[in-house]
Amino acid sequence: MTKGSDLLVAALENEGVARIFGIPGEENLDVVESLRSSKIELVLTRHEQAAGFMAATHGRLTGQPGVCLSTLGPGALNFTTAAAYAHLGAMPMLILTGQKPIHSARQAQFQIVDIVGAMRPLTKMTRQIVAASTIPTTVREAFRIAMEERPGPVHLELPEDIAADEADAPLVPTHPIDRPYPNPAALERVAAMILKAKAPLIMIGAAGSRPHLVEPLSDFVRRLRVPFFNTQMGKGAVTGGSNLYLGTAALSERDYIHDAIDRADLIIAIGHDTVEKPPFLMGRALGGRKVIHIGYSSAKVEEVYHPDAELIGDIGASVSGLADKLGGRIAEQAGMLELRQEILAKINNRSEDTRFPVIPQRLVHDIRAVVPEDGIVCLDNGMYKIWFARNYRTRIANTLLLDNALATMGAGLPSAIAAKLLHPERKVLAVCGDGGFMMNSQELETAVRRKLDLVVLIIVDSAYGMIRWKQAVDHFPDYGMSFGNPDFVKYAESYGAAGHQVGATQEIIPTLQAAFDAGGVHLVAVPIDYSENMRVLIDELGNRKAAVE
Repeated sequence: MTKGSDLLVAALENEGVARIFGIPGEENLDVVESLRSSKIELVLTRHEQAAGFMAATHGRLTGQPGVCLSTLGPGALNFTTAAAYAHLGAMPMLILTGQKPIHSARQAQFQIVDIVGAMRPLTKMTRQIVAASTIPTTVREAFRIAMEERPGPVHLELPEDIAADEADAPLVPTHPIDRPYPNPAALERVAAMILKAKAPLIMIGAAGSRPHLVEPLSDFVRRLRVPFFNTQMGKGAVTGGSNLYLGTAALSERDYIHDAIDRADLIIAIGHDTVEKPPFLMGRALGGRKVIHIGYSSAKVEEVYHPDAELIGDIGASVSGLADKLGGRIAEQAGMLELRQEILAKINNRSEDTRFPVIPQRLVHDIRAVVPEDGIVCLDNGMYKIWFARNYRTRIANTLLLDNALATMGAGLPSAIAAKLLHPERKVLAVCGDGGFMMNSQELETAVRRKLDLVVLIIVDSAYGMIRWKQAVDHFPDYGMSFGNPDFVKYAESYGAAGHQVGATQEIIPTLQAAFDAGGVHLVAVPIDYSENMRVLIDELGNRKAAVE
């Protein structure tokens, strides 16, 4: 006979779990004791929300569910934002929460909230474990559901008495998840559409940015020699070096990348997920630009997305099958490749501007100069995300992590901690606005305690900058968006980290480089001049012809 908590930990080990992020409570003490003698490491955090972001990022980078743990009630409810983050972002994650005993009620309703009910709209599966003997099968099922397309979070609630109960239940062997192969007739039909097109264009969306798709997608682009662009969450899905990348659709319309969309007569949309803020690429005129949807499941028809043809099945198998049929048969588009140079030149305009406070183009340029090709940049959410999506070039997959689905603030630092724990040999940079950073700044202590080599760059404008910008764009008075900040150098030092205040634009590169070289946790505060938001994103792009005719 084995205690329920021991069965749980053994089942997690069986799934290959190496670490669990979270904050245990009284109802988890049996689980904590079982973890103490296991191979699984408990990464204690300072807030459950941060632990959830860390687990989701683990799932995003590996394709295997990250695991997070909390107690009941308030601790469990702190996971709801992270659950939504993983649910909209298609990141596999297992949320484990405790609960009071279910066979007795000596504390009545103290701290008891219906967490299973609360998690139902935010997860792919939520379940209370009611018998220790069911733990191995329940865990195996939870991992299967979390990983299969579309990936996402699952939730298991383990009551205190079930964790302490004894049972005799064998572990369930893991098995690979087979994804359906695309229909051969559909492959032929889509291949014929691509061959017929005079100016095809590839778009890679969020569902194309899965770890196991890096090689097939990169091979597909190289063999077809068709220019491509990506959505924000599709950024970095293809390894660099093809000279076919046209840009990122950081805005829905009117950006320079939409010149390429306007020229195309066929968009090959790979892994587009309408949970993202969409690029407008549908042709309104009957007989106009066509769109092919290549995905794990049928396209969700929206006002902004209603494709003309679909290729459903494993995306890797779909693009490999198309590459076999089309490789070497598509003529090079000289005009589109010339347009590429124009687009990239316009996007890189002012990237060496010396003004201070620094403008976004220069900040992105300098970060790209410091971070090596395999370095990982984890963005929080704010105005700067648009500039990184437009301007930051990725040459190795999954090296720019941004969220354009839930787009929650507070995820940047926890995501960077998870990325560094996964890849201790690579340089990791968190980029946060001062608003988003302060939402989970307490995790600096986690990074220091874990002795991580981590650099956190804080973009300082003393405001909720994106909303303030939109307030100005909509001609509302400037009201309710500004705040004060701590002295970030002293704030970092109070946690045992090193703090740096950038006082001139030319200091950015040497300050970041010195921080990476020194090791340990470093906080670098950089004031920003967001006047370029209005000049470029409103005045310059707003005067251009709308992308949707």
